Amino acid sequence: ANFSEQVVESFPSDISTGIYYGWACVGNGDVHKMVLSIGWNPFYKNIKKSVETHIIHTFKEDFYGEILSIVIIGYIRPEKNFDSLEALISAIQEDIEEAKRQLDLPEHLKLKEDNFFHLREGKIVNHD
Repeated sequence: ANFSEQVVESFPSDISTGIYYGWACVGNGDVHKMVLSIGWNPFYKNIKKSVETHIIHTFKEDFYGEILSIVIIGYIRPEKNFDSLEALISAIQEDIEEAKRQLDLPEHLKLKEDNFFHLREGKIVNHD
């Protein structure tokens, strides 16, 4: 799930590029583990910064147009380039396993139940 250019531009400018882990919720659905990439994706030679969320869950259908709420909990590694697509895929799998391990820790697991994910339907909250 990729965030729009407008959302990416609203991220703090001093946030380090790299791979993060945390929790994600689509619409008013369940909260799932996620891995988040913030950066330029050098393997794909992106010219614009992107924020891409990989939700560690298989959805039955697409959720384009839904609101994606995330909470970033921790940092896994810096952004880097890869010599091959296979090396990139391998690193992504390692990132996912690390995220799962970290998010199973009691101090991170409790954040899954945070009220942030349980706003009433239709309520929009702006954070300045």
